[in-house]
Amino acid sequence: MMSTQPITIVIVGGVAGGASAATRARRMNEHADIILLEKDEHVSFANCGLPYYLGGEIADRQKLLVATPEFLARRFRIDVRTRQEVQSIDRGGKTVTIRNHAGGETYSLAYDKLILAPGAEPLLPPLPGTDAAGAFTLRNMADTDRIKAAADACVSKRAVVVGAGYIGLEMVEQLVRQGFQVALAELLPQVLPLLDAEMAQPLEETLRRHGVEVHLSDAIQRVLTDDRNAAVGIELQSGRVVQAELVILGLGVRPNLALAAQAGLTIGVGGGIAANEFQQTNDPDIYAVGDACEYVFGPTGQAQRIALAGPANRAGRLAGEHAATGRSMPMAPVFGTSIVRVFDRTAAVTGLTAKNAARFGVSAHSVTIVANQHAGYYPGATPLTLKLTFDPTSGRVLGGQAVGADGVDKRIDVLATALAFNATVRDLAGLDLAYAPPFGSAKDPIHQAAFAACNALDGFEQFLDAGADLIGRQVIDVRTAGEVKQTPLAGAPNAVNIPVDELRQRIGELDPAAQTVVSCGIGLRGHVAARILKQHGFADVKNLSGGATIRNRLVRADPV
Repeated sequence: MMSTQPITIVIVGGVAGGASAATRARRMNEHADIILLEKDEHVSFANCGLPYYLGGEIADRQKLLVATPEFLARRFRIDVRTRQEVQSIDRGGKTVTIRNHAGGETYSLAYDKLILAPGAEPLLPPLPGTDAAGAFTLRNMADTDRIKAAADACVSKRAVVVGAGYIGLEMVEQLVRQGFQVALAELLPQVLPLLDAEMAQPLEETLRRHGVEVHLSDAIQRVLTDDRNAAVGIELQSGRVVQAELVILGLGVRPNLALAAQAGLTIGVGGGIAANEFQQTNDPDIYAVGDACEYVFGPTGQAQRIALAGPANRAGRLAGEHAATGRSMPMAPVFGTSIVRVFDRTAAVTGLTAKNAARFGVSAHSVTIVANQHAGYYPGATPLTLKLTFDPTSGRVLGGQAVGADGVDKRIDVLATALAFNATVRDLAGLDLAYAPPFGSAKDPIHQAAFAACNALDGFEQFLDAGADLIGRQVIDVRTAGEVKQTPLAGAPNAVNIPVDELRQRIGELDPAAQTVVSCGIGLRGHVAARILKQHGFADVKNLSGGATIRNRLVRADPV
């Protein structure tokens, strides 16, 4: 629907949410006055591409500038004002007060509709030395230029990254690419804490294989400096000192809420600006989009902050249309679909992980499979681990995680689509996915995970979490003797080795009344063994989810 109403739409903040709102508003209403205010120098840039520019994969800095003020003015007739910071909102008078950092003056601007896209800023705890030369956070183009200049001038080629989230991992990879010796410190006991532990462990292994010094369960205590207040390393809470001339602090972000709070806009329980399905705040003439606002998280139906570019773009587009015309589609639930590359490994997630389901009090079961990303007989096949989380009663898909060298994005996007349409694991089992040997398998990893989940729903099979305590259970390792010798099942000194092909002949060696766990390499032979035992009178049989491969990621004899 178009509009010819000559209204004034003021947008606070650019980048993903604000710029999308501005351009959509113009396409929907040619006659509106649209003013976009951005406190920084650049109004629309690819912030997700910043690490890749620092690492040299994106060679041309100009490629990061998605839309310049000149372009937005020429094509969309948008009045773009950079280095203009909105300091307050007068909701009664429908004006904003603006500080012009270029000229120094303060002025007021009237609006009919106001769209807030103030974004988020990096977390910077009050620790000694965080203001040192050589210590950086990464949020915008100015940060990027400062980091690049420091990296280019760095003589020691030693860097430390604090925080093993998305930005931290990307920065580690890119600094290694630039020839740095890199250390990574993380407060929690795993990298990429968003994932379940066994799904993140391959990333840690990959980091170490590429020479990265990884420190887990060890928070930063302070940035160490010399007498010129230049960074020379960090000290961790354990007392360990990591020497580095370049310190990247990737400790997460916090939303910029001051403007909304000053205006009396509702801040939601998730810590962001509360908004309805059209991104309107408690003031219907004020909208909120991007990292500072809340979205409905699909698996729980609750509002929470989800600081990702995709939702920000979509929310901005809808808010711009609604502000310009009074109508738009509602904002769809968000599932937090995200992905990261760490050297030759990729990890991705959508919806609920098992640990987040527990944290939110959501009843959930999970199955984990390891399968090749395409037909095993076609050259280049590599293993992919897929963890599928679902409702144990309805079978509704609640989330998924994947890690591997190739094909991760494809599977996560399928699961994200399934989540959006409230699909069940039975729906996944029947999906007609593209297959040819270079691209997949006739039974795709998606199918294999869905088959396992359906077996659980139908009572054909029970799964045991890979990290469960196996002491006191009858554990049967159905791999070959050679496999067991090469890779023993961690934390299972009582395991009995009976290869699956010998199980029927040796079933008399086992106690059918005991609590029984079967395990193999990845769970497939365990499934066959569990079905054999169940049909020979074993009442309590569980298949160890993901077999020895997944368990050995979780239960390590010698933690590093």
